[in-house]
Amino acid sequence: MNNSDQPIEALLDEERLFPPPKECSQNANMADPDVYQRASSNPEAYWGQAAESLEWIKKWDRVLDWEPPNAQWFVGGKINVSVNCLDRHVRTWRRNKAAFIWEGEPGDERVLTFGDLYREVNRFANAMKRLGVKKGDRITIYMPMIPELPIALLACARIGAPHSVVFGGFSAESLRDRINDAQSKLVITADGSYRRGQVVPLKQNADAAIKECPCVEKVVIVRRVGDATSVNMENGRDIWWHDAIANLPAYCEPEAMD
Repeated sequence: MNNSDQPIEALLDEERLFPPPKECSQNANMADPDVYQRASSNPEAYWGQAAESLEWIKKWDRVLDWEPPNAQWFVGGKINVSVNCLDRHVRTWRRNKAAFIWEGEPGDERVLTFGDLYREVNRFANAMKRLGVKKGDRITIYMPMIPELPIALLACARIGAPHSVVFGGFSAESLRDRINDAQSKLVITADGSYRRGQVVPLKQNADAAIKECPCVEKVVIVRRVGDATSVNMENGRDIWWHDAIANLPAYCEPEAMD
């Protein structure tokens, strides 16, 4: 059938329905079909009730301020993402439940419970603070897919430091541009990463990028692929991840965020 003469709107007219399997619907977190009607009839009440399931440092004054096209949700509320990902779970039976089950390309494995993850996140949050990172400072993360990546993300959220994640396959030039765009104070990377049987020299790429990034003050490096002697370490700027977290407490006070 030739649709070339039809307007685009006609091509978007889709009325078919594809219901999920019955067993999927029965086990869904939201199994009540009336939820759509409740959400559309009173969005503020619906989302206000949904937000009650989170832990708030300070509850919101208003669910929504909306002057099209601008919207502000949970106005006056203060919250921390890492608290909702970790703290509220480690106070329950989930403390010893696996949060991450990880396997690396060479076959190495790690299992982190919520309790393990909580401790690691808090230690690295304290490490960043000891390196001079404050609420509002930007962080660039250029890492392989290893457990330290989500640990770093949650640690940034805990101290209120916005983070920019740069794909580990990007070039030094691409990394440089993203660091400068964010004006990042800290870069978190690794000595290298495994990709399709090859080693990607992440630290080498990061060094090349940072030469043209005057905003960068510190670099934290995870030891992933090699021995320490094969990695260039700039005195006063670079620090190994394991050294950065050494002897630090496993609790960091979370920042109250909008």
